[in-house]
Amino acid sequence: MKLVLHVGVHFTEEDRLMKCLLRNAEPFAVQGIMVPGQGKYRGILRETLNAMVSAPPSHMARDVLMDAILDEGVAERVILSDANFFRTPKSAVQGGMFYPAAPVRMMRMAQIFEGDDVEIFMGIRNPATLLPILYNKSDNQDPVAFWGGRDPRDLVWSETIGLLRDAVPDVPITVWCNEDTPQIWAHIIRQMAGLSDDQKIIGGFDLLSSIMSAEGMTRFRAYLKDHPVMTEHQKRRAIAAFLDKYALEGEVEEELDMPGWTEEVVDEMTETYDEDVAVIAAMPGVRVLMP
Repeated sequence: MKLVLHVGVHFTEEDRLMKCLLRNAEPFAVQGIMVPGQGKYRGILRETLNAMVSAPPSHMARDVLMDAILDEGVAERVILSDANFFRTPKSAVQGGMFYPAAPVRMMRMAQIFEGDDVEIFMGIRNPATLLPILYNKSDNQDPVAFWGGRDPRDLVWSETIGLLRDAVPDVPITVWCNEDTPQIWAHIIRQMAGLSDDQKIIGGFDLLSSIMSAEGMTRFRAYLKDHPVMTEHQKRRAIAAFLDKYALEGEVEEELDMPGWTEEVVDEMTETYDEDVAVIAAMPGVRVLMP
């Protein structure tokens, strides 16, 4: 069985993505792709992983979990989504590192599903826009506890992803930048479901319609109708062009509220983020979905 774990991260489009997957649950099921409701697994999975702190899982743990997750039948592919899989926003950053609990959590998950083909899907986000949110959500804003003596410009995603690769080297990781999500939304959904880019899905423009004006969406759909034969790359270029003209300003611009951060600091963090994505893309066993 293929087990797809969408692990967030927090404050990307994780909830919207799961809603889109659930909209496709019925047609996906015909193809052996199961998208269980989150209430079926989030609690029991979290309890199982927490229990493994003191004892290894029983040999029946996997089957018990799958019985709870799946109503009936056998699935070829199961998609689970939980942005809290690597901890809640309150402890997402500790000691100057994103999700330090991630490697151990994934080791336990791989132990439970040892006989299955597990894969991680993970949307990341510019630390310059994410860290202020996580700092305000943190349950310990002490500088040492949160920043660990590190400069904000030193917090990079490649550190966490590299430790994940070391912890579970047989688990492939698919990453994308949240900033690119509007252009590759349908591609992400299809990749999680193991579908080709020419296969129809429901809600392929769900995210786009939330950040583009009604006039823009009308014109965009008319454009697609007038150009029925387009490659995926051409569609992404069209999306970028329409967003450039019709994006809803309040939906695509983000306000930063971090005391002491200058525009120069934010620019440096953004540049480091761009460089870090290239580092991640070069990691063995990791692929980055790009526009």
